[in-house]
Amino acid sequence: MPGVAGGEGGTKAPIKRNADKTRGRILQAATHEFALHGFSGARVDRIIRRARSNPRMLYHYFGDKAALYVAVLEHVLGELRSEELKLDFAHMSPLDGLLRMFDFIHQHFGAHPELIHLLSGENLLRARFLKQSKNAPVVSSPVIAVIQDLLDRGVQGGVFRKNIDALHLYVIMVSLSYFHRSNAHTLSAIFQVDLLSEPWQRSHFEAGSQMLERFVRKDP
Repeated sequence: MPGVAGGEGGTKAPIKRNADKTRGRILQAATHEFALHGFSGARVDRIIRRARSNPRMLYHYFGDKAALYVAVLEHVLGELRSEELKLDFAHMSPLDGLLRMFDFIHQHFGAHPELIHLLSGENLLRARFLKQSKNAPVVSSPVIAVIQDLLDRGVQGGVFRKNIDALHLYVIMVSLSYFHRSNAHTLSAIFQVDLLSEPWQRSHFEAGSQMLERFVRKDP
């Protein structure tokens, strides 16, 4: 009928948008809850209140608490991977490309402490829930291919040394972006230095960049 905008299709789009918003609010609230309390300490009732939703919606979209936790892990890792893959290295030198990726990883972990908390908690669980994810390995694989391409170009250009493993290099980048933050409170207490202060973070990033450059260069 003329008075119904878009006919049948006009009603489906708003319904889908509302469903996406509800699901997004639950996922955001769950990310906060699991990051703060871990899987065991997280409470579904707190997630529901924060999301302004109800148990029926939570179980409709995610199934149960364990499935919601897996969805949260996939979400935070997926955000990291999708942003990494937006970086354009086509017009960068291989060295500039690798340092740009390290710069992004370092900034991303600094801006998303919930990612550090979730990964630390899941490591304590020996990746019990992440192993159930079918999406996480698929999402991660392109990043290693991007690094491999930069390494290959660097070797071909005579700038990088040969036989650098792309996965090892990526883990090094993550380590230099993660460890000093995940252990900041204990290290700060032991050495009486605020590792979370902006000057210390900047200095550590600069040291990490120098280490990476010397590691990959054919003639450091």
